Amino acid sequence: MASQLTDAFARKFFYLRLSITDVCNFRCNYCLPDGYKPHGVANKSFLNVDEIRRVTRAFAALGTEKVRLTGGEPSLRRDFPEIIAAVRENAAIRQLAVTTNGYRLARDVQQWRDAGLTAVNVSVDSLDARQFHAITGQDKFRQVMDGIDATFAAGFTKVKVNTVLMRGVNSHELETFLAWIKPRPIQLRFIELMETGDGGELFRKYHISGTTIRDQLLQRGWVRQLSGRSDGPAQVFCHPDYEGEIGLIMPYEKDFCATCNRLRVSSVGNLHLCLFGEGGISLRDLLADDAQGEALEARISSALAQKKQTHFLHDGHTGITQNLSWIGG
Repeated sequence: MASQLTDAFARKFFYLRLSITDVCNFRCNYCLPDGYKPHGVANKSFLNVDEIRRVTRAFAALGTEKVRLTGGEPSLRRDFPEIIAAVRENAAIRQLAVTTNGYRLARDVQQWRDAGLTAVNVSVDSLDARQFHAITGQDKFRQVMDGIDATFAAGFTKVKVNTVLMRGVNSHELETFLAWIKPRPIQLRFIELMETGDGGELFRKYHISGTTIRDQLLQRGWVRQLSGRSDGPAQVFCHPDYEGEIGLIMPYEKDFCATCNRLRVSSVGNLHLCLFGEGGISLRDLLADDAQGEALEARISSALAQKKQTHFLHDGHTGITQNLSWIGG
């Protein structure tokens, strides 16, 4: 077994975010406002199930404990249950999560759980059906809410819900969100809007700091929890009167990158050391057959030496990330 993945700043990497498609059927204003447009990539060239099996096996051998399947919208792949099963063949991968827009949950979540999925994140940017429609370009609020109910019914004990915080769009909905999670074991995560190559104007108009939410929570007696080593970057708060939790993801906060524990592989097999990094390191030529496993692990390990200490977002650098569907947010 190769050594645990560690970078030059002694950060250890237990968490892989694996994009399996960059296609999405929603048109969220902060991500794909004009809808999905292929990057000159025919859909057939997304990683296939065997390639996904090999890349996750290599990461598992390097100490990865958690994999999140992202997109685009991962459930648009017809072989999604097979992908889940392929990743779960690795006993070392104890957590397998998906981030989804939720529109297929009601129909398919039981099948995903049976295939081995252990956690679900659903994107819900407003609890007002009209505002949800305005943000996503899809009138599917009811369907997504039914999907969250179906996730609990399928046996998941907690659901994470991702909400991109936008000034004047949903930043005033805190009361509604808190009432929603009071009786439900939902971890509602407010994610600060991040500047991307396509989204500078939107960022300047709608960005609001997560500290505004944090200050309100602390005033109301919410308490911050400690993070586990495979957890993402959320600051998580709980309250004795609430079943649910609140998470805040604030990439502009000082030291945000100090606890980075995750790497990303794009839907075409490029390793990205940071969501806002400059270039990807191709792994695809080493995914063709099982015999290349050691070479694959070696390439991943050596790539980490190039990981920078911070994302430089404060300086207005957005790297190559044109929009968040591109390498899976």
